[in-house]
Amino acid sequence: MRSVLRMTMLALILAACATAEKPPVEVKVDKRIYVANESSNTVTVIDALTLTPIKTIPMALSGTHDLALTRDGRKLFVSNLLSGAVAVVDTATLEVVATIPTGNRCHSLALTNDESQLWVVNIGENNVSVVDVARLRVLGTIPVGRLPGHIRFTKDGRFAYVTSQEEERVVVIDTSNHRIVANVPVGNLPHFIITSPDGRYLWGGNTGASEVYVIDTTTHERVGVIPVGAKPQHIGFGTRGMFGPFAYVAVEDADEVVVIDTKPGGLRVVDRLKVPSKPSGIGASPEGGRIYVSVQGSDELHVIDTGTHRVIARIPVGIKPVGVVASF
Repeated sequence: MRSVLRMTMLALILAACATAEKPPVEVKVDKRIYVANESSNTVTVIDALTLTPIKTIPMALSGTHDLALTRDGRKLFVSNLLSGAVAVVDTATLEVVATIPTGNRCHSLALTNDESQLWVVNIGENNVSVVDVARLRVLGTIPVGRLPGHIRFTKDGRFAYVTSQEEERVVVIDTSNHRIVANVPVGNLPHFIITSPDGRYLWGGNTGASEVYVIDTTTHERVGVIPVGAKPQHIGFGTRGMFGPFAYVAVEDADEVVVIDTKPGGLRVVDRLKVPSKPSGIGASPEGGRIYVSVQGSDELHVIDTGTHRVIARIPVGIKPVGVVASF
């Protein structure tokens, strides 16, 4: 009798184990490249190892332009210029899970250092919307200069920088009280900006002119200007073996990616890489070995090996690719 009971209990346990739900398998979201396609209103997702497309995500919005990715790679924020809204993408499912109206012609965006807020530049309203990331709602707006462009934060998170294209300056905002504490004159139509890997400097390009400028983030003063060619666009940083970092600048009207030595006292062009027809956005792999360039004239993403400065892949994307970001 006891033997029968034991067998019965064992059978029940095995049956329970067989029917119990298995824990969900966590989807890996690293080693990807995301490209915003402004005229096809999509985001192309690319495998960074095989350099092949994984999926094209429709935004159901217009003017897909800039991208911001959380550090864990699990949430992607996408600005949509013509719709005035930010789309939120779950990168595990590669689906849009929310849409946040932020303002007229929302252009660029950046996450705060603690990733609790997303700041969004609205060109049509000359302000920045502050979005609560947890609740996905706008907390308020900050007035900035006329025709704002891009936004970045200092490494310590104390200040935000916003380009004011019409006023030819970079606005410095104290993130603790949202007040403008400095204005840095830089030149004609300052557009894209990015902090250096060590956080010491802010690099930007004047799209109405032909130079890149460098601002010291400790003093908020411009400390360098480097001629690169007409209409510089996005900037990324890469290394060449033991050397670097180098700044890689997409120069749209020259059809080049210009390479700049970033060492203090250096700040000089060391190479010019030909790129066919209107390079625009630039992203970089975290270790600095690859630079990703969106090429609007051919609707492609070009992958440049920083060790050889050769294009190792040309990947078809959507129409008029702009913003590029990578997760690793």
